[in-house]
Amino acid sequence: MVRRCLLTFKPFRIFVVGIGFFSLCFLMTSLGGQFSAKRLTDSPFTVRTEVLGGVESRGVLRKISDMLEVIMKRMDSLSKLENVNDSRRLEELSSAINRIQPAGLVERIQAIAQNVSNMAVRVEQILKNSMAASRVVRDGTSGQCDVPRDPRFPDCPGKVDWMRARWTSDPCYAFYGVDGSDCSFLIYLSEVEWFCPPLTWRNHSSPPVLPKSPPKRQAAFRTDLSTLLDQVGTGKESLSFMKRRIRRLASQWATAAYRLDIKLHRRWREQKKILVHVGFLTEESGDVFSPKVLKGGPLGEMVQWADILTALYVLGHNLKISMSVKELQGFLGVPPGRGSCPLTGPLPFDLIYTDYHGLQQMKQHMGLSLKKHKCHIRVIDTFGTEPAYNHEEYATLHGYRTNWGYWNLNSRQYMTMFPHTPDNSFMGFVSEELNKTEKRSIQQNKVRNMAVVYGKEASMWKNQGKEKFLQILHRYMEVHGTVYYETQRPPEVPAFVKNHGLLPQQELQQLLRKAKLFIGFGFPYEGPAPLEAIANGCIYLQPKFHPPHSSLNHEFFRGKPTSREVSSQHPYAEQYIGRPHVMTVDYNNSDEFEAAVQEIMRLKVEPYLPYEYTCEGMLERVHAYIQHQEFCSPEAPFPPVNASRVWPGGPFTRLPNSMLLGWAGNSTALPCWPPLSALRLMVSAEGQSCVEACQSSDLVCEPAFFRFINNKEALSKLEIQCEVVELEMNHIFPAYSVTRGECGLQKETLLFSCAGFSAKYRRICPCRDFRKGQVALCRDCL
Repeated sequence: MVRRCLLTFKPFRIFVVGIGFFSLCFLMTSLGGQFSAKRLTDSPFTVRTEVLGGVESRGVLRKISDMLEVIMKRMDSLSKLENVNDSRRLEELSSAINRIQPAGLVERIQAIAQNVSNMAVRVEQILKNSMAASRVVRDGTSGQCDVPRDPRFPDCPGKVDWMRARWTSDPCYAFYGVDGSDCSFLIYLSEVEWFCPPLTWRNHSSPPVLPKSPPKRQAAFRTDLSTLLDQVGTGKESLSFMKRRIRRLASQWATAAYRLDIKLHRRWREQKKILVHVGFLTEESGDVFSPKVLKGGPLGEMVQWADILTALYVLGHNLKISMSVKELQGFLGVPPGRGSCPLTGPLPFDLIYTDYHGLQQMKQHMGLSLKKHKCHIRVIDTFGTEPAYNHEEYATLHGYRTNWGYWNLNSRQYMTMFPHTPDNSFMGFVSEELNKTEKRSIQQNKVRNMAVVYGKEASMWKNQGKEKFLQILHRYMEVHGTVYYETQRPPEVPAFVKNHGLLPQQELQQLLRKAKLFIGFGFPYEGPAPLEAIANGCIYLQPKFHPPHSSLNHEFFRGKPTSREVSSQHPYAEQYIGRPHVMTVDYNNSDEFEAAVQEIMRLKVEPYLPYEYTCEGMLERVHAYIQHQEFCSPEAPFPPVNASRVWPGGPFTRLPNSMLLGWAGNSTALPCWPPLSALRLMVSAEGQSCVEACQSSDLVCEPAFFRFINNKEALSKLEIQCEVVELEMNHIFPAYSVTRGECGLQKETLLFSCAGFSAKYRRICPCRDFRKGQVALCRDCL
């Protein structure tokens, strides 16, 4: 037994001594941090809540000191155990312990602990007296901090009660000076937030000095992209992909900048301060995209973001790029904490481009400031957000609430990949543009019987019935695939398909330049690949959907903030490009499918790329948005009070040889973009949306014009007989019911909707013209 004690005694005692030193150092560090917390940048909250715990800290110190003393006494008693055989060992052990433990160590620890405890008491007393004195000077008498009952600020008492209970829930309150007193609550709620009236005893004689706005700077086109590449950063395969794309298209961006500069007559353009926060690539959002870049994962979003960054940079704007929440916080200058407090200074950016993930992150860290500054935000939204889903209250009451949407933005602040939702703005992306020599070479080297399948992931080849139409295709053409695999050929890919594996972009381009046909299986929806194939001289063959896919009948769209019906795998290619470059057929009809393949083999087509998907087209569009879209200034009411004097015959006039109405008089009399000269007013059929109604007349619905037609003057000029005119929150309005003679005008401007339709109503639709190859802009929009 004694021998066992001897074997374990030395390490055990060293362990106890170590624990003692560690505990003491930990407590000294904690208390030291408390004593030093009162710095200029620290808050009263930090000092008050930590130092007032001094009684508890002293108790802990005493307990640890007592515990150490008991343990050491126990060790001393153990050290006295000896017998004849082991006495020599005990003497050696005692000598060793004395060498390790200086004499009086326990007494020293106890003395230090007592000194620290006494110091905590003294500091606590000093702080209490100091804070009490400062409150007297700052707040005056206690009566001046009574909670006001002001009808202009009805929420003030409730907010004070909330602060009393929850002010420690977020350190940002202490950052703004809240210390637990009613006076600090009232100061915060009246000067940082706006729920309580200004306090009369506070010094309001001199207004706060606002920072002067810096002089406006000119935006000059840039062609050297090296600085942009440095800003994008490193460390992720997604960022590497984006940088490779930027480098590959650099010369085309430079040429496009030169052309646009000439088109704009080298006019002066204001340089904007722009933040780009790519939320879906942040670690906080999960970033499921980066690991799949080299495994056949979706690249469409990264293609678009790379092109957005390049367009903004080439246009000459002051660009900051954020790929993490920490960078976002630093760029915005948000107070430390959990986002409960607003920003007090001006937003340091004119525009912020982000996505839904980034928008959620901004809400978490900007708090109430997001509502104040959200007019500066542009949300990159692949599939679009319709107004009925965007309006939080309306969406909740009428079954349109989803995991996305409900942000109460102007619908044009959402920016889509394709121009499928006129309620939103069309951002787009670019495809590589070929010169005449390259086009001629492609036509000469096309392989008449070569087809490439659109589908990089093996799961895309599981489409039911694919074997049937692939066998038909195989009878006429050699079928190639680019399906990712690691070691073994994917079993989903038929044996007759020549699979190249996942190809780098340049090798894929070469493959497309040889192929005659690019064929889709029905998924993915609306990606960039079909446009790239068409630009390289392929004919794109895709399935027609019966019935159209939507959130009502297809899992992929369920939960997305849109009711849009997708008629094919790529509706833009079907509607805006069409034959002979695009063929949309029913894959379930073998005869129709085979006839399409036979026709494709006979056809000869040139490479084709719509202007809006060239570098110049995207620069032109983004430039127009930045210079003309304005969502922060309040819109003037319409019609104005003096409408009868400005437009004696009304603001609308019948267009020659047309059933449409146009704008009467001077289109520049009212500030609006697009200009009112582009307005074409019409009535839809029952059950028809304004999107469809405008398209039927080769026009596009323009949501910016709704406020000018949401009135009785428009109804009268359209010769609509209304027995009752209602003003209501309804995403169908303005509209009228023929059977009931009821007319409805829109009460909530955020619910103006091109997409809305109802079988009971005919919509009043504001349409506009558009430039060939640039559907986002009217003829006079640039």
